[in-house]
Amino acid sequence: MARRRQIYEGKAKILYEGPEPGTLIQYFKDDATAFNAQKKGTISGKGVLNNRISEHIFTLLGQIGVPTHFIRRLNMREQLIRQVEIVPIEVVVRNVAAGSLSKRLGIEEGVQLPRTIVEYYYKDDALGDPMISEEHVLCFGWASQDELHDMADMAIRVNDFLTGLFAGIGIRLVDFKLEFGRIWDNDYGRIILADEISPDGCRLWDMASGEKLDKDRFRRDLGGEVEAYQEVARRLGLLPEGAESAVLDLESHRKRRGK
Repeated sequence: MARRRQIYEGKAKILYEGPEPGTLIQYFKDDATAFNAQKKGTISGKGVLNNRISEHIFTLLGQIGVPTHFIRRLNMREQLIRQVEIVPIEVVVRNVAAGSLSKRLGIEEGVQLPRTIVEYYYKDDALGDPMISEEHVLCFGWASQDELHDMADMAIRVNDFLTGLFAGIGIRLVDFKLEFGRIWDNDYGRIILADEISPDGCRLWDMASGEKLDKDRFRRDLGGEVEAYQEVARRLGLLPEGAESAVLDLESHRKRRGK
């Protein structure tokens, strides 16, 4: 069997040439990074969990008419996706004050925002993914005005859907990031949702306990990253209920396991 041609390797995923023109294979790694790759580590099994969670969410979004690059899951770590021209902008949707927003504006973490905020960041690790405005995007030609409107509208629609989805399983959607890409039909480009949606790019807090069920556990050296990702997958119905009950108190869970 011929070795697949690698197209790109990022912090959490590898892209390989797909079986048909216009497709790629997206491989989910266990590598974990934070603070623009200044902190690096491994979360065992993360790639498998993120593959399943992202597949589930993208499938549901497709069912409500949100266009995405997702075609189908191939195996435990890989998805078949449409090849897109990535827009070099991260779109961050915030419902609750946390992370860099709290630091920038001095707002206590956990405060519900009066309205949802959509922010833009320029994708460049060397620059620290700086926050930018619509004016920057338009000035430097990273996206057109129509494309910005499409991305913002899609981000709000995804937020509305995910907020309800996670609330239904007892999880508060604090904030999350999205990436978008263009697909071309001759000279006409269309914006679709790309990358992934998983605990790597979302802040997810248990509604009852406030436990963090996302990559903040890695960023802040809280431990229990695997259990947190498993818990999100379990509540979404992607992991069968095992002998252990749902993990709500991660510290107690680790103590029971002797960690």
